[in-house]
Formats: sequence, structure tokens, C-alpha cells
Amino acid sequence: MPPSFAKVATLLTTFPFLTPILFAQTAPAILKSPDGRIAAAFETVENKQSSASGQLVYSITFDGKPLIERSNLSLTLQGQRPLGAAVRIVSQTPSQNDSTYRLVTGKASTVRDHYNALRIDLAEGSFPHRKLAIEARAYDDGFAFRYVVPDQSPIREFRETQEATEFRISKDAITYALVLPHYRTMYESEYIKLNASAFANANGLSGKVLIGLPLLMQVPGVGWLAITEANLRGNSSMYLVNPSAEWGGHGFESRLAPGDDPEVAVTGTLPHDSAWRVLLIGEEPGRLIESNIITSLNPESEIKDTTWIHAGLTAWDWWSGSIGSDGKPAFTTATMKYYVDFAAKSGFPYMLVDAGWSVPYDITKMNGKVDIPELVRYAAAKNVKIWIWLAYRDVDRQMAEAFPLYEKWGVAGLKIDFVERDDQRGIDFYYRAAEQAAQHHLMVDFHGATKPSGISRTFPNVLGYEAVLGMEQSRAGGRDNPGHRVTIPFTRMLAGRMDYTPGGFDNVTEADFVARAPHPMVMGTRAAQLAMYAIYEAPFQMVSDTPKAYADQPAFDFIKHAPATWDETRVLNGSPGEFITMARRKGDEWFLGSMTNWSERQLDVPLTFLGAGRYTAEIYADAPDAGQYPKSVRIHTQTVDRNSKLNFKMAPGGGFAVRFVPVK
Repeated sequence: MPPSFAKVATLLTTFPFLTPILFAQTAPAILKSPDGRIAAAFETVENKQSSASGQLVYSITFDGKPLIERSNLSLTLQGQRPLGAAVRIVSQTPSQNDSTYRLVTGKASTVRDHYNALRIDLAEGSFPHRKLAIEARAYDDGFAFRYVVPDQSPIREFRETQEATEFRISKDAITYALVLPHYRTMYESEYIKLNASAFANANGLSGKVLIGLPLLMQVPGVGWLAITEANLRGNSSMYLVNPSAEWGGHGFESRLAPGDDPEVAVTGTLPHDSAWRVLLIGEEPGRLIESNIITSLNPESEIKDTTWIHAGLTAWDWWSGSIGSDGKPAFTTATMKYYVDFAAKSGFPYMLVDAGWSVPYDITKMNGKVDIPELVRYAAAKNVKIWIWLAYRDVDRQMAEAFPLYEKWGVAGLKIDFVERDDQRGIDFYYRAAEQAAQHHLMVDFHGATKPSGISRTFPNVLGYEAVLGMEQSRAGGRDNPGHRVTIPFTRMLAGRMDYTPGGFDNVTEADFVARAPHPMVMGTRAAQLAMYAIYEAPFQMVSDTPKAYADQPAFDFIKHAPATWDETRVLNGSPGEFITMARRKGDEWFLGSMTNWSERQLDVPLTFLGAGRYTAEIYADAPDAGQYPKSVRIHTQTVDRNSKLNFKMAPGGGFAVRFVPVK
């Protein structure tokens, strides 16, 4: 017979630690998305260490099909056994949200934040009776959860050595993986298409391969899944490994980037929230690109007045080799004024001065190769604002002195390069730099960086992140190619803004390509380069080639009119590594871009995304001879509406771009 209420009360008064045992809930905690297609279950399974508790696990189904099988959840604090390995569910607190918020820049201006949520409180059934909570949210396009370690006497200091979050994929998925050599990189590599089991220790790749996020995969017969993270403040970045020693093992487990002390990944005070573990889920890979879960999981803006923050295209000297008006490289104030003139003539709001303007190791002095205050004054008269390049180590050391000075000069933004770390100290740098830059009305573009995780919602002055193998690689080799360019929208861009730096106009075939600098070439067609301005999300968007490269080129008109931030984003079709077609809206105009790999491709594109009424379609497509002469673009206009369909034939490495303007 169950104990009477009086006996239970007496037991709890005498032995309060029994509360989580006597009132433990053994049934799984279930959370479903608003549309019911995604369902997650949290439960405890038998643990040999304790009969009164079990290992915390979760599982996920999509449309009733297994996506994530029972996977362990635990974290380890220094000197203690794993927290989550021997717990009971004490309580469940459900909630829901359906609201909207606005973003200053990004893939959408207004975002619907619609989810069902569940907080699960847990406690250990044996001494020292530590507590843990899981906060989870289920959206129609994904699922997210995080660990919460409450303030409690058994834990005097939060010193996390590792987090062991498992992702046991239901099948041997086809992955698109960013393989990295170690934890201190710039995330600048290819996404490799391999089965998940190829990363197991028993076969395939040797050793434990470190995988950076996002990790995209297709689970056959189930859907598409991407693993990434959001809201890293106070934490260290997550990587993945396949720890399996079994033939065919196809699961992954988290690894946190170690800090300067390799034994401890995260330190802090209680209560402590981990970063959100995010699983983007959809039946097509394009649905994952459209998702706004990453920003929704971040706090609202800490910048009250954002009127000084503006997306826009920028002229840029570095990629082409700082080529002056005479066609020769010259990193001088005069050359930078030449690029300012180009920006002003093109209607661009910005010009970026790259590395070399300042004296090394002292970014508070103005005796480098370029007179920045003079350039700012010159540009202001032409309605152009100046961004400047900075090195991470110098900024980390001197931001308190430098940022007020740059504000005094009138600088608009900072490209901060070579961060190359995303441990807890590295993540702290991103937030400190963003916050202090905002205090001095400075926008920020992080290069040599980790992937984004939604900080742009909290600090909207963060307009850019690199963390991608970009067009700069064309200066050194063939890694930047059409196949890569149609992979990164489905992989790297899932995390957010991506400063790939498009706009190369010396377009050549694969056979004719030669890596060189200055005056770099780019593989693929000119129309494909135009399409990048509609496909790649970059609120601070580079126009990378020389002013002369664009002079008297009719195709340049598409770039001049392209916005850098959007009100709405639609992925119309595509497959990673094969092709992609996207449409984005700004105001009442739509911009469409499509690119293919080295395969010639013909597409029919229905225009059902358009609003009511007629539009003038300004079309920039591969000309019939673009396969042989990649600079060749066919430009024409036609009147269309949402019932129309456009047909395009893309050359190898080709593309097309369209601007839709309402007919008044």
C-alpha cells in the first residue's frame, strides 16, 4: 500500500532529501511542436549505479518517424560525477509562446516566435542530491534545449569540464561536415559529404575527427536535420565527434572548446545556463535556411537606439590587391579615396579599408599608410562612411582606448580579424567587443571567426561574420568553386550571416582558371556572381573587385540595386552541392538568385512568391555562350505576375539573377 499523506509528511520533515524520490515522475516528459510534426520525449532509463534514479535521455520523432533515438544528456563538473547520469524527473512545467519581434538586419525584418516549451526539473536520488533542469522549445521548424544548473549548496563553484550531449541519429545519415584540425581555427574549410558512420573510430576516417557546426545531414526516409547552437554568452562553443568504436556507428557527441586551462571548459556562478542546443528539422533542406530559430533563442536588443545601424554594400580594396586608378597596387590614402569615389558613384553607403592602415600593435595612433581621419572627412562629403580593419589581439588589448578614438574620427564600423578562438574567453570577446563598440556607435564585422549564434539580435551592430571558405581563396587556389558555393547556403549559412565577399568580375572556366593576386580570377559565370547578392546573407556585403572591373558593365546594375538586408526569405528549390534558387523581398521589390555547380542545369521557376499585381522582371542570365565565355550575360526585361513561370538554362558554374519591380 502507498504511504499515507501523514507518513509522507513525516518522512519529508525528517528526511527532506527524499522529496525528489517520493514525488519523482517516471513517465516521459513529452513536448510537441505547434503543428505536431516534431515530438520530443525526455525520460530516465535504468542506471546500474542507482535503483532510485536513471540516466537522463531524450529522443525526437518527425512526422512519427524516429529522427533521434534515445540519447544521453549530462555534463561533468570538476571533481564530480556526471550530472544527469543518475536523476529523477521531479516536475514538468509546460508553456507556450506566439509573438513577433523585429530584427534590425537579417533574412527577415519581422519574425514570428511561435513555440511550445517545457521545463523539466530533475534531482539525484542519492547523496549529494544535486539538481538539474532542462529547458526545451519545440518550433514547427526545429527543436532546442539547454541545461540549467540551479543555485544549490552541493555545488559551490561552477567549473564544467565537459558536456556529453549525444545525438544518436536513427539511421546512417548522409552528412555535410565541416572537418576541423583543432579548436583554434577560422572555420574556413569545405563541407565534406560523407555518411555519419565514416566518422566512427572503427572504420572510415582515422582517429576522432572534430566537426564544427553547423552539421547538416539527410536522414533517409525521415527528413533533413542540422545541429548547431544559439546564445553562447558565458559559454564555450560546441563541436561534435563520432565516438563510436563499432562498425557502422552513426551517432555524435558534443565536445566543448577547451580554454587556456585544458581541464576546464566553462567557469561561472550559479545559476548557469548552457548555450541552446539547436536541431533544425524539415522535409526539404531549404526549410532550414528559412528558419529564424537561432535569433529567436537569443535575448532582445540591448541597444535601445538602433537608428545609427544600417545594412549596406561596401567598396573594398583588399581582395583585388588595392588596385589604384592607374591599374597598379598602391595602399595609400589616394587609392582609398579612389574606392570612396567608386562607392559614391555606385550608391554604396560604405567603403572598407583593410589591413595595413595602422601601425602594428598600436591601433590608437594615426601614423600608418592611410590617413583615416582625412579619408573619413573626404568620404563624408560624398555621403560614404568608412569601415577599418583591426586585428583581434590589438582590439582585445586596446579596445577601451581605441573605440572612443574611432568614434571621434567618425569611423562607421570595424572589421575585426583573426579571432581564431571560440572557447569561453573567445566567446566573451565577441560580446565585449560588440557591447563596447555599440557604446561608441560602431558597427562590427568579425573575420577569422567562429560561426554566428544569434548575437546580432542582442547586439544589432554586429553586421557580419566570416567563418566561411570565401572568395579570397581564389587568390591562392581552387577551393572556392561552384560546387562549394552551392553547398554553403545549406550548411554554413544556417548559423546566420555569412561574409563570403562576392562580386568577382574576371569570370573564367575551370580550365582557364589560374590562382593569382593581385587581379584575381573567379571560376564560374558572371551571372552566378550576381546571384550571390540575393542568396548569401550579409548585412555588410562586399563588392570585392576593382572599380574598373565594373566600369561600363551593364550586369553591375543588379549589384547596385541589391539590398543587404531583407523583409522576407524564400528558398524555392535546391540540393546541397548541386544547385539553389532563393527569393528575398525588400519592401515591395523581390530579388531572386540561382546558382548551379559544374553541371549545366535547366530550371522552371514559378513566381508564386510575388505579391498581387504585375512586376517588371529585370533578368540577368547566362548567355548561350556562357559555358565558353563566362563573362557573357544576357540581360532583358519582361512583365510577369505571380501566375508566371520563368525558364532558365544555367551554364556549368552558372546562374541567374532577377530583380522584380512592381508596375505602377
